[in-house]
Amino acid sequence: MSISAAQVKELRERTGAGMMDCKAALAETNGDMDAAVDWLRKKGIAKADKKAGRTAAEGLIGIDAGLHEAVVVEVNSETDFVARNEAFQDLVRNVAKVALAHGGDTAKTAAAKYPHSDKSVTDTIKDAVGTIGENMSFRRAARLGVEHGSVATYIHNGVADNLGKLGVLVAIETTGNAAAAKAFARQVAMHVAATNPLSLDVDALDPAAVEREKAIFSDQARASGKPENIIEKMVEGRLRKFYEEVVLLKQAFVMNPDLTVEAALKAAEKEIGAPAKITGFVRFALGEGIEKEESDFAAEVAAAVKK
Repeated sequence: MSISAAQVKELRERTGAGMMDCKAALAETNGDMDAAVDWLRKKGIAKADKKAGRTAAEGLIGIDAGLHEAVVVEVNSETDFVARNEAFQDLVRNVAKVALAHGGDTAKTAAAKYPHSDKSVTDTIKDAVGTIGENMSFRRAARLGVEHGSVATYIHNGVADNLGKLGVLVAIETTGNAAAAKAFARQVAMHVAATNPLSLDVDALDPAAVEREKAIFSDQARASGKPENIIEKMVEGRLRKFYEEVVLLKQAFVMNPDLTVEAALKAAEKEIGAPAKITGFVRFALGEGIEKEESDFAAEVAAAVKK
């Protein structure tokens, strides 16, 4: 049977699918509109599976916070354009809300019910792939909490409230003024965004990373021809310098480079009115660790023309 332009238009308006997909759906279902909608829904799921093979390294970092806790999440898409889509932004905000309710556990958040829905977060994102038109995924979540004190949040390169390209949480434990503690913790969060420390303190550093640096420093020192006792001191000095570069508490504070973060915290205790301790930080940079595919735009256009 022949499919009219009016039928294609109606199906497009009902489903948001492309013109050729609508035409194919109507042809497959002999012009039955409801059956065509179902056919497209099934086709959308198939498309989502196909798109899942494409690299999703863009998207948004989202943050949500409670009284003494906060979470940060990463939801990826294929293009930066989608990050400006309000539907995608709402999706990330809601995933952050779910993560806050489930302790920042990535697996539990993925399996949990999406707000005002009977579907899980994972299934909701899969449905959104068909609507928005490109691969998306909920990659990870993390939480920080304190019994007393504050957890500060910071979004860098923000596109909307609590959404951006980089998110940081910093937790401060104290029985002092929570507002003052949070103000200082936010400064530390901005510092973490800028410096990307490897650990909170020296003890938390990966021992393998420390041994690797020691080996490099030892080889460099021996090349100078100095005696072993001097080499040992040279290695110790270079390790201290390494700690100052990668350990948060040892770093020069971005807000006041004359002080380390540790010393700045001690100074901030006067405002806080009680001893304070940074108990943790989390830094999520969008797409970090994802191997991005290099695309040949000319080849993509040529392939599209041949279809």
